[in-house]
Amino acid sequence: MTERKDLRFLLMQARRPDDRVRGEEQVAFASRLKVDIEQVEGFDIFTDEFDVGRSTSYDAILVGGAGEYGVLDGHPRVDAMVDHLVGLTEIGHPIFASCFGFQALVKGLGGAVITDEDRAEVGTYVLSADGDVQRDPVFSVLPEQFNAQLGHKDRASILPSGVRNFASSELCPFQAIHVEGTPVYATQFHPELTWSDNRTRFERYMPQYGRLFGAEEAQRKLDSHKPSPEANQLLSRFVDKVLLGRPG
Repeated sequence: MTERKDLRFLLMQARRPDDRVRGEEQVAFASRLKVDIEQVEGFDIFTDEFDVGRSTSYDAILVGGAGEYGVLDGHPRVDAMVDHLVGLTEIGHPIFASCFGFQALVKGLGGAVITDEDRAEVGTYVLSADGDVQRDPVFSVLPEQFNAQLGHKDRASILPSGVRNFASSELCPFQAIHVEGTPVYATQFHPELTWSDNRTRFERYMPQYGRLFGAEEAQRKLDSHKPSPEANQLLSRFVDKVLLGRPG
């Protein structure tokens, strides 16, 4: 029987080599998955080769944020990652993606992603779960309202067919999706980040946020971070329900 300690994850990352968030992101995912850091291997989408055989040798693929990159940039390596994720989805390989990864799946599967700075969400926000959320094995842990950590200016405007949304916010209608009939999940928010993780990441990118929001509003957002315990359970629940098939 497969146990948690036996699982291996491949974390696809779109970050500069000198970006300190690269290592912090691996630690965050490992912590929320409740696995050792050695079980989460980093994959640089700009230098590593996409190979279905390699990807499927891992129990699940992870995708997080992207710092300075976006799925609308037209970068050939980002586009290649999008195509790779679609291929893995089509063969039913487990994926959990957040933020940039969420947008990559939406775009690749035929939905639409737009830049919408007026509805940018950076910090901790209150989200609402869909009324049918209890039917989903992973998202059923979410209460009617819950805090989540966010950091995005692009958002999904149209979902692909065959994709079910289970959460929304006042500014962003699509926040938590499951590709029906597959072990593929994604969230616009960051379930891998605690409030302190998100605050630290905000500080890392404060120059960019200062330009986006203005210095005073950026500081207000920095100081607004709050705990998000329910959202932080999702990755561990993905392991239990999807990868290990545990009941309850």
